[in-house]
Amino acid sequence: MQIGPYKLDNNLMLAPMAGVTDRPFRQLCRRMGAGLVVSEMLSSNPRVWNTAKSMSRMDHAGESGIRSVQIAGADPELMAQAAQFNVSNGAQIIDINMGCPAKKVNKKLAGSALLQYPDLVESIVKAVVDAVDVPVTLKIRTGWDTENRNGVDIARIAEQNGIQSLAVHGRTRACMYRGEAEYNTIRKIKEAVSIPVIANGDITSPQKAQEVLEYTGADGVMIGRGAQGNPWIFKQILHFLETGENLPSPLLSEQHQVLHEHVANVHAFYGDITGVRIARKHVGWYLAEHDKERQFRKTFNAIEQADDQLNALDDYFQSLHKRETRQISPAA
Repeated sequence: MQIGPYKLDNNLMLAPMAGVTDRPFRQLCRRMGAGLVVSEMLSSNPRVWNTAKSMSRMDHAGESGIRSVQIAGADPELMAQAAQFNVSNGAQIIDINMGCPAKKVNKKLAGSALLQYPDLVESIVKAVVDAVDVPVTLKIRTGWDTENRNGVDIARIAEQNGIQSLAVHGRTRACMYRGEAEYNTIRKIKEAVSIPVIANGDITSPQKAQEVLEYTGADGVMIGRGAQGNPWIFKQILHFLETGENLPSPLLSEQHQVLHEHVANVHAFYGDITGVRIARKHVGWYLAEHDKERQFRKTFNAIEQADDQLNALDDYFQSLHKRETRQISPAA
């Protein structure tokens, strides 16, 4: 798959998710097979660029692969300036957010709220594309609400004004994340434009990825919540699409190693205080299947020291390994 001058390793992408797709998680998903990873949404408001949150979101030091940075806002001029700023900071692709359904974003007329105003969509897209020399991509939803699925019209505007790839989440803004994603609109969008179209929404397994690709005709899939606690999903999908066979689930030892490394990288990236807090949600996602009664997670979430978090994880996986060994050992 090609975006501008960039040929991706494959057509699997990590969706930008605020508070999730930071540098440690992007690097991990990239290593696990994602062809493109997109950074967390950055505001186009220059007054917040020097905050700790924005500075961490702008940190791409040592990252492999193509650097795709998502920006959000409703003012064409500020969006153009944000695009230029991020390109000067190393962005190789600029992605425009018109898909976020969060109220705090939408009340500023950014994210998916923009889908109500096609003329403003066109102004923003044109301003950003004209401002930078790198490819500009766009992420949208299928429309504002189920009575106003105008994704096809927005897609045509995007293509006509220089957008080079379009990711579509199969829900409207009003749907938030409720119910099931629908792919009919994505299929119609793919039929209406010639730029690459990426299907997004509820892709949580290799089989679902293949089903969505075949049904929509999309050029690739973008995975968001399906990768939370499961970065292996990219290599699993890739293997299934290439061979038709399922990869075995990662061994307990690999799960332990990956989670330990991820948490340690979060600590190193954010520092011990913030890193400890951010690690909790990732551990919760990773261990959702193992810790169904939430007993360990309750204990883990009370830990305040980075080293203590890592030690607790090691002890927990050691207990899981002993339990697994007992289950597979023949009866005496």
